[in-house]
Amino acid sequence: LPIGHRWERRHPVCASGRRARRQPWYLLCEVVSDDPRCRLSLEDRVLGSLVRDTIARVHGTFGAAASSIGFAVRYLNAYTGIVLLRCRKEFYQLVWSALPFITYLENKGHRYPCFLNTLHVGGTIRTCQKFLIQYNRRQLLILLQHCTDEGEREAIQKSVTRSCLLEEESGEEELSDGGGEEAADTME
Repeated sequence: LPIGHRWERRHPVCASGRRARRQPWYLLCEVVSDDPRCRLSLEDRVLGSLVRDTIARVHGTFGAAASSIGFAVRYLNAYTGIVLLRCRKEFYQLVWSALPFITYLENKGHRYPCFLNTLHVGGTIRTCQKFLIQYNRRQLLILLQHCTDEGEREAIQKSVTRSCLLEEESGEEELSDGGGEEAADTME
C-alpha cells in the first residue's frame, strides 16, 4: 500500500510496526434510588445488559455495535451502589450520553425506579479509585456536618479517622523495605 493510504490513517501503527493498542476508559457511576432493595438486587450481568439495551435504544444499531466492543462492568458494589463501567475511548461518549435514559432497574420480576449518576470519567482504574476515596471522604464530612445526635457524630468521626489511619498505614507499607522484625511485631 502506498504511504498515506486511507487504511493507514484509520489504523494507527506504533514505531515497532504493530498496530496501536486501543485504550479503555472507565466511567465511575452511582446507582441512586429511593428503594434500598434496588441496590441490593444489583448484578453486573443485569446492569450490563440494561446499559447495552439503553445504548441501542438511544443511539441505534451503530451505537450498540460501537460500544459493545470492549464494554464491561468491571466493578459493582451492591451496598454502596458504585459501578465501574469499561468502554473504548473512542466511544465512551455514546455510553455516557445513554446513562441518563436509564430510569429503572429490573431484576427477578421486580422493577425499581433509579438513575445512574456519573461521578468520574477516567483513563485508568487507579484514577477512578483515587477519585472514589476523595468522594467518600467528602460524603462523610457532609454527613458529619448534618448530624443531630452526638452518638452519630462520634460514629462518623471514628469512621473518618479509621479510614485515614488505614490509608496512612498502607502508604507506610509501600514505602518500607519490608523490615522483617517490624513486620513480625505488627503481625503479633
